[in-house]
Amino acid sequence: MAFQGYRLLLGLLLFVGLLIDNSIAVKPKHHTASLNRSSFPAGFIFGTASAAYQYEGAANEGGRGPSIWDTYTHRYPGRIKDGSNGDVAVDQYHHYKEDVGIMKEMGLDAYRFSISWSRVLPKGKLSGGVNREGIKYYNHLINQLLHKGLKPFVTLFHLDLPQALEDEYGGFLSPQIVDDFRDFAELCFKEFGDRVKHWITLNEPWSCSVGGYASGQIAPGRCSSWLNMNCIGGDSGTEPYLVAHYQLLAHAASVLEYKQKFQAAQKGVIGITLNSHWMIPFSNARHHRNAALRALDFMLGWFLDPLTYGDYPHSMRFLVGKRLPKFSKEQSKLVKGSFDFIGLNYYTTNYAAYAAHLNSGNASYSTDSLANLTTERNGIPIGPPAASDWLRVYPRGFLDLLLYIKEKYHNPLLYITENGIDEVNNATLSLEAALVDNQRIEYYYSHLWYLRKAINEGVNIKGYFAWSLLDNFEWNAGYTFRFGINYVDYKNGLKRHPKLSARWFKNFLKK
Repeated sequence: MAFQGYRLLLGLLLFVGLLIDNSIAVKPKHHTASLNRSSFPAGFIFGTASAAYQYEGAANEGGRGPSIWDTYTHRYPGRIKDGSNGDVAVDQYHHYKEDVGIMKEMGLDAYRFSISWSRVLPKGKLSGGVNREGIKYYNHLINQLLHKGLKPFVTLFHLDLPQALEDEYGGFLSPQIVDDFRDFAELCFKEFGDRVKHWITLNEPWSCSVGGYASGQIAPGRCSSWLNMNCIGGDSGTEPYLVAHYQLLAHAASVLEYKQKFQAAQKGVIGITLNSHWMIPFSNARHHRNAALRALDFMLGWFLDPLTYGDYPHSMRFLVGKRLPKFSKEQSKLVKGSFDFIGLNYYTTNYAAYAAHLNSGNASYSTDSLANLTTERNGIPIGPPAASDWLRVYPRGFLDLLLYIKEKYHNPLLYITENGIDEVNNATLSLEAALVDNQRIEYYYSHLWYLRKAINEGVNIKGYFAWSLLDNFEWNAGYTFRFGINYVDYKNGLKRHPKLSARWFKNFLKK
């Protein structure tokens, strides 16, 4: 292993395995008297998070070019749970002042949003022309945030690749993406970096690689034909690894650009957002404990190992073999240490069980790790269900994941860039009933409780962003699930209403 704590981590997993029963997840009362802003270090940042395609709407306004999500939702509406799209979404493009007002009213410190690449570069590249109207919109949003005392945290890429680049060379399947992404990033640094002090290059490269190219569940919807998942072509055994590789190289090239040309003058910081579940061994048997470590390698380590150590995890090198791309010496040096901070998105925890290799001859990312991930064990769920079938509430996993990152990756500076829970969009509920989201309050309270515990145990965390400010378009789930702490009335002009959780946060954040 590339670090000395292997036995310590096996021990940690063993300890967690002994405590799998849900009763260990401390469930304190969620009163803000016992946990609030003052429970966290001075200067700790609290915000909410969003993404351009999920929020903005105005898909055909202001000179914006199409992204792969525009194409995907319109060409394959059957692949979205309710056949919907982000043409209007929650129309933040026209409601941004109102939405910033909601944040200000709640007492939030920051807003994490993403820039639609095709809104500022409709053809995806500088040679295709810069859309000044798009630049103007983000200037207005950034200025409005600053005017109201909120810090902008800007994500450059949140799954919405310009369709023009997908058409030209296959997007993230090609090394050409590295230069085009760096050019896009540089344009953003130039236009907004005088006011934006926190940059995130990519959001969840794992989701882009796996969802888009292994399971085909999100745009561009690619996977191997033998999976019989109605994909539009692809190879689940090679493409996810290529896409991850070029995302890492695009990230590193952009960070180098920022550090060489902008950081000294603009005095900002730059990082990347990764997502990971925590993994609990199915039992205390060694083969299940090893499966849990491999599952972490194949989700988090896939990106955080190269960023920290300059190469992919040993388990991936061994199991994926020649299908896993190699970094040249120069690339390894470029990727290693290419961040000022790591953004972490945590939602849930899985059980991981050893899965024997199937000699079907068909390679796929989903079976390469020899780990089978589930949300229940012996018929008992790992935690209470949310609306999404992948999301079970397991706040203790948040602490365990943070301690694992501290131990294995030299305690990097972290921002929790997403954490949240959804409920079903139930059209039969009255507005009053729909605003009662006690499970979300319980979720946030328990996760913030464990976050404070992690800080007390020396994890280097400087901020926390709830997903999400508003209900929104949830990718292949469309509008069937609601992640917002503020309710969006889709039937009544997209009117915003605070849920109980928004009121709870307002009390939590009082200074």
